[in-house]
Amino acid sequence: MTQQSRRFLRFREVKQLVGYQRSAIYAKIQAGEFPKPYPLGARAVGWLSDEIEGWIDSRIQAARGAK
Repeated sequence: MTQQSRRFLRFREVKQLVGYQRSAIYAKIQAGEFPKPYPLGARAVGWLSDEIEGWIDSRIQAARGAK
């Protein structure tokens, strides 16, 4: 992903991309297994798109390596 296409993803987008529910995402964050969100405002957070894409890529590599 290039610097120009980097953007913040809100929770709804992250949930759709990774297929986990809110509780699973936050449990994985607590366990250090998922990227942490960045504060965007008083009540808003977002995840960097390249970090989420990197996490997805790592899951693909882990699955391929397990075969």
